[in-house]
Amino acid sequence: MTGDTPAPAAMRNEYAADLGLTEADLAADWHTQFDSWFADAVAFGLPEPNAMVVGTADATGRPSGRTVLLKGYDPDGFVFFTNHLSRKGVEASANPYASLVFPWFPMQRQVVVTGRVAPVDSAVAEAYFASRPRGSQLGAWASPQSQVVPDRAALEESYRAAAERFDGEPVIPTPPHWGGLRVRPDTVEFWQGRAGRLHDRLRFRLLDEGVWTVERLAP
Repeated sequence: MTGDTPAPAAMRNEYAADLGLTEADLAADWHTQFDSWFADAVAFGLPEPNAMVVGTADATGRPSGRTVLLKGYDPDGFVFFTNHLSRKGVEASANPYASLVFPWFPMQRQVVVTGRVAPVDSAVAEAYFASRPRGSQLGAWASPQSQVVPDRAALEESYRAAAERFDGEPVIPTPPHWGGLRVRPDTVEFWQGRAGRLHDRLRFRLLDEGVWTVERLAP
């Protein structure tokens, strides 16, 4: 640390005393509760409220994380799209479990999800790919995601080659290495900041197929 930058240990932000989350506040199921909080995040004006930190681990248990954009959710889980040859794609295949964190800190809220990962149907992936801007479609063909490249110029040359390949083509096909992943939750935790670090943490946890319980976790 240099200059006037404060030490991380000295940084404190006291959460509001009048906010809270009780069991009576929760919707009957995690999906309805998430839908409500997601709508709040959009209305609040958060930049990219669908941004989430996706955690995966390789076959040996070594973890990695990155920020990804949520592209859909329903009672079956949370969907995002990726290059299946990327680090997260390879890890999700070798060790099909993941965590998601929605860091809505300006609202003093987080949502934390854990669950099993499964690929989405190819028709769903193709429909979403077709909706992407053409530049993003070309990028999916051009970028060997998570692989080492010699420099920026090599990446830009790969993009130019993809643009030339599909020049004049009205439709760019979905790359064979690209698709969607769905995280089917085992737990969905709703975290509300409280004064004195006595945060409210209420977690939906799957007990059996279609059977959920709600638990309060200590902060």
